[in-house]
Amino acid sequence: MTIRQLARAEVVTTDPEAPLSSVAALMREQRVGSVVVTEGDRPVGLVTDRDIGVEAWNHADPTALTAADVMTADPVTVEADTGVYESFRIVSDTEVRRLPIVDDDRLVGIVTLDDFIVLLAGELDGLATVIQAESPPY
Repeated sequence: MTIRQLARAEVVTTDPEAPLSSVAALMREQRVGSVVVTEGDRPVGLVTDRDIGVEAWNHADPTALTAADVMTADPVTVEADTGVYESFRIVSDTEVRRLPIVDDDRLVGIVTLDDFIVLLAGELDGLATVIQAESPPY
């Protein structure tokens, strides 16, 4: 299974110069914890709800902040044809919770740590069902 098969194709994005208040409103409206900052179709940053909370409190004029001011620049990404296991290893090794998926530097999806957990829970449930079916009654 490739990461593209697990990834969400609908990615919430914003421009680097978007006012931080607009980014926060977009996140609330879309019910997401992060927004990928793009230039064209290329991901150049990532803004999380935590970035907004921490940076806004530490800035003299939070209304003057833009996505570029608080984003994590050059986010860790993975190619769409990368395997799920290898992608999870990248998430684990780099200690990120959100992983934009690219195809030749063009944003095509996103996967989060939550997506990996849901996948793992489903696999474990399937395995438990097999084990139960093959186990003798107690």
